[in-house]
Amino acid sequence: MLQGASMAGSVDELDATRTTLIERLRNWEDQSSWQEFFDTYWKLIYGVARKSSLTEIEAQEVVQETMITVAKQMPNFKYDRKIGSFRGWLLKTTRWRITDQLRKRGRFSAQLPASEASTIGTSAIEKVVDPAGSKLTELWDAEWENNLVEAALARVKRRIDPHKYQIFDFYVNKAWTPEKVAVTFGISVAQVYLAKHRVTDLIKKEVNRLETQIC
Repeated sequence: MLQGASMAGSVDELDATRTTLIERLRNWEDQSSWQEFFDTYWKLIYGVARKSSLTEIEAQEVVQETMITVAKQMPNFKYDRKIGSFRGWLLKTTRWRITDQLRKRGRFSAQLPASEASTIGTSAIEKVVDPAGSKLTELWDAEWENNLVEAALARVKRRIDPHKYQIFDFYVNKAWTPEKVAVTFGISVAQVYLAKHRVTDLIKKEVNRLETQIC
């Protein structure tokens, strides 16, 4: 059966008031905070780089260089909402790293015979999202929202009873009917609905926490 008390405990854990992630990242020795930052945002940076038509290796380098830049800047980073969000600053940093990879690609092409360089250059230009253009910003905004939901889902999955998450997963993600889920797990249909409601609520709370931690 679903235990309300244990689920409530998970809510308290996810909704706990903490120092913002930005402030905690000022301390390079705070490995747990840096791991949280990396786990939450590397897929976002990697995904945007890949959708900007960079290769897998180039995208991995974008992630690495972006993380290094953040690490170098954080000790003296001053956050002012009036000037702009950390989200926007992270976009600019990622944009620069994507541009760097394109420059490296250009230097590589320049070393090739004219016929090969022309072919590679034309192909790249046709596929690459202009790092300086608005399309990259639109891509970033869309990927940002998706990334937060995925990160929140992963955190909730780790923190709640696996049995409860399975009920949610089969009903919401695998699109099983509530009746089929109820029979499979030996619970009532009402409990299936309750599991969906509680897990969804946890995910929303975690998304909100992520948004307030680094925005």
